Amino acid sequence: MHNTYHRVGTGAHAVLVLHGWFGDAHAFAPMEPGLDGASFSYVFMDNRGYGGMRGAAGDYTVDEVARDALALADALGFATFSVVGHSMGGMVLEKLALLAPLRLRKLVAVAPVPSCGVAFEAAARALFLDAAGSVAARRAIIDRSTGARLPASWLDWKAAYSWASSDAAAFAAYFLAWSETDFSGEVKAARPQLPMLALAGEHDPRFDAALMRRTYLAWYPRARLEVLANAGHYPMNETPLALAASIEAFLQEK
Repeated sequence: MHNTYHRVGTGAHAVLVLHGWFGDAHAFAPMEPGLDGASFSYVFMDNRGYGGMRGAAGDYTVDEVARDALALADALGFATFSVVGHSMGGMVLEKLALLAPLRLRKLVAVAPVPSCGVAFEAAARALFLDAAGSVAARRAIIDRSTGARLPASWLDWKAAYSWASSDAAAFAAYFLAWSETDFSGEVKAARPQLPMLALAGEHDPRFDAALMRRTYLAWYPRARLEVLANAGHYPMNETPLALAASIEAFLQEK
């Protein structure tokens, strides 16, 4: 069985979209009205343990998500395709660049976790570990990662959305996967020649422009950075139309 997915558009340019730790295939819904469905076919995939894949067994690793994505692309007949990856989906995007570079057209990394993983101080790591079983911990993380500036009602909604759309065991395992996995040595050695756009929200305290410059822009010769104004870690919620415009402007470049 292939991973469940949500499709928007029927265009010739296929785009596989990989969600983050707090998302699922429908997490990008606010930006969908801004997508050009005549030019692109967007496929938003559920990771195992999320959305329509809740209850699906798995190892819940970055490599597994990447291989599931390739299997879904095969099933849909996508010989070549671009990839958009948000947060931990950005790390998966890097794995895909190693596994199938000749099949990929362009890469868009949105507030991405780089392939070196993330080092946490003890208190922050404890909060992230607690999030598997606590809506309150999820809400605190969302608030922190968006610059502590968004409405309380939205923070409540985002935390509840995450709770309802993911299995606790998968959620816990994916945190260890994206924070502790490190295949950056392979990326540096390969120096993938794929066009890449790294998008960082101006209010994202961890996955900021400085981190993008140290990682994506240093390791991908054809990478460039764009900072999204008035966004934190969730631009698909915070500035959805601006995000859609940035993605499609890059994908449409010759």
